[in-house]
Amino acid sequence: MSVQTTPLAPLPDELDSPRAKLVYLSLATTGGATLDELQTGLDLPKITLYTIIRTLRERGLVRQDGEALMLAA
Repeated sequence: MSVQTTPLAPLPDELDSPRAKLVYLSLATTGGATLDELQTGLDLPKITLYTIIRTLRERGLVRQDGEALMLAA
């Protein structure tokens, strides 16, 4: 049995936090998620996610569309 995988683009150099990398990769593989979905899927506290998402948005790596968070194009 063979498993197909989709290659991901390399992580941005400005991601130095392991948790930020985890959130970025989660959004990259799922195509987007709400804060609640990230909290459940990654088992991270919301306060931690708020900080990470704010940083990713400030760096232009993540955008928000309604409640959905996704990688910036």
